[in-house]
Formats: sequence, C-alpha cells, structure tokens
Amino acid sequence: MSNSDPLGDMLTRIRNGQMANLAVVDCPSSSFRRRVLEVIQREGYIRGFSEVQQANKQPMLQIELKYHEGEGVIRKIDRVSKPGRRVYAGIKDLGRVFNGLGVSILSTPRGVLSDNEARAQNVGGEILCRIF
Repeated sequence: MSNSDPLGDMLTRIRNGQMANLAVVDCPSSSFRRRVLEVIQREGYIRGFSEVQQANKQPMLQIELKYHEGEGVIRKIDRVSKPGRRVYAGIKDLGRVFNGLGVSILSTPRGVLSDNEARAQNVGGEILCRIF
C-alpha cells in the first residue's frame, strides 16, 4: 500500500509507541527517515535506531524509545509541513519551540538539521516537525 506521508507515518508510530510504553517501534526504512532520526537522536529524544533486513521484505528501522522515570521523553511530536501544505522559514522567521525547551527539525540545502544547528549555520528551510 502506498503511503502519501512517510515522515508523518513514522512520527505517528513514535507517538503511539510512547503512549503504549513500548521499548522499540518499527517503521519502513528510507534514507530521509534515517536522517530525521539522526537529528532526533542527537537531540536526545530517542536512544537510537538500527536498520534490520527481513527476509524478502523492505528493510525496517527499529527505533529505541527513551523514557525518564517511567514517562516518555517525547511529550509532543507534531508534523508541521505536510504534503498538502509546505511550510518554509528563513533563519530570522524561525521561532523557538516551547521557549527553547523543544526542537524543530528542518530540511535545508545543507541536509536535515535541528533549529539550533540551522541557526549556527545561518540557513533556513522547510520545517518538518516540532518535538517537545
């Protein structure tokens, strides 16, 4: 079955896994999803992820969710730019997420970056999602 929003699907799987207190969540693998997960891992919202090749199937990403004192580290994860409505922001227009406690993930000409990395490199782009 075709998926029109693969990143939204991955974020929903992470959100549902956190609500169900799962240790690991699976989703289909792609290079774009891996780059987004690398940023989420660098920011400390997940433990890690690995790619698993299943017999005669598409490779899957196993995402290890992170918990602190029994609660999920990710409290809110929202898709901003959607297939029907793309949201772009320059570096000056990029606001803080929950007063700097959260992070925005951007797709920029220099790759997928967090909002702090984008400010450091002085580059804007498409806002993919926000995490708190």
